[in-house]
Amino acid sequence: MADHYEVLGVERTATTDEIKKAYRRLARELHPDVNPGADASEKFKLVTHAYDVLSDPNQRQQYDLGPQTGFGGGAGNFGNFGDIFETFFGGGGGRSGPRSRRERGQDALVRVEVDLDEIIFGTHREIDVDTAVLCETCNGSCCAPGTQPVTCDICRGTGQIQRAVRSLLGNVMTSSPCGTCRGYGTVIPNPCPTCQGQGRVRARRSIPVDVPAGVDTGLRLQLPSQGEVGPAGGPNGDLYLEIKVRHHDVFSRNGDDLLATLEVQMTDAILGTTTTLKTLDGEVAVEIRPGTQSAEIITIKDRGVTRLRGNGRGDLKIGVQVTTPTKLSHKEQELMKQFASSHKGAGPSLTHFQQGLFQKLRDRFLNL
Repeated sequence: MADHYEVLGVERTATTDEIKKAYRRLARELHPDVNPGADASEKFKLVTHAYDVLSDPNQRQQYDLGPQTGFGGGAGNFGNFGDIFETFFGGGGGRSGPRSRRERGQDALVRVEVDLDEIIFGTHREIDVDTAVLCETCNGSCCAPGTQPVTCDICRGTGQIQRAVRSLLGNVMTSSPCGTCRGYGTVIPNPCPTCQGQGRVRARRSIPVDVPAGVDTGLRLQLPSQGEVGPAGGPNGDLYLEIKVRHHDVFSRNGDDLLATLEVQMTDAILGTTTTLKTLDGEVAVEIRPGTQSAEIITIKDRGVTRLRGNGRGDLKIGVQVTTPTKLSHKEQELMKQFASSHKGAGPSLTHFQQGLFQKLRDRFLNL
């Protein structure tokens, strides 16, 4: 690693003005606009970096002293109590070396809407996710192609700056992350132009997902290592899919059962009939027995939702609603009068209050 003073061609005792004059002289000779050679370009970068360090009093002092400085403060100076407590109670002094640029990426959450018929047997989806992906230009190195990180000349690659302070407890060594390299131990003089030295970029990618049968609104599915890629090409986080089942106009769900209402004409309820209904997974024949009453439940086994954890399926439960015609022709009225006269009952009478049809259906559904 080149010495900054040698790069600028000045003594270690050079003043700030002498360092500035040396830099200006070399910059005029090596600037790419004046000297387009490849060697000149690299030397210009070294000269610029050396000037950046030596022109800053704090960085120059740390550079001159190396990664470990001498005791600070004079007699009666008790030092920085924060540093002391960090040393004794697990602060910055506990790090044994530089930290890695590679870190695990964050988890991501995506909401996925599915239809009710898709959760009976499960479904396959391609989910588009806007997330962080590995930078293809630098492949996660954070450096421009053909370059690499260089050892920090302030901390000499340790990632830490150590110093000693006087305290009531004596001379105590403290350690804190290097401000120049931020604790990495290396610096990147030529960051990747695509990701600006992050090792990752934002992009949209498609992820194949198998949504299992039986999921319900609010359930979260975990896809390991499908989240964001970490800084500097670190491992991916996880992707979580939060399920939302869309509303269906006919069917609703109660656990693993499907619920629906079947409107039956009064004559069909009286005489009985057989009808074919279109369910979420095909047609099914339903028998309406003679004398069927409103709020009766017809159960069709194994036509509900596939159980998420277990075998088999729930049932399809159909609540009957008998409908009464509101407009009759003269002939129909005469027929109904004949029917009524042959089934003469006690007539209308008061009885205990009964809940409405939909309330009765709900109670029967839940109590089955």
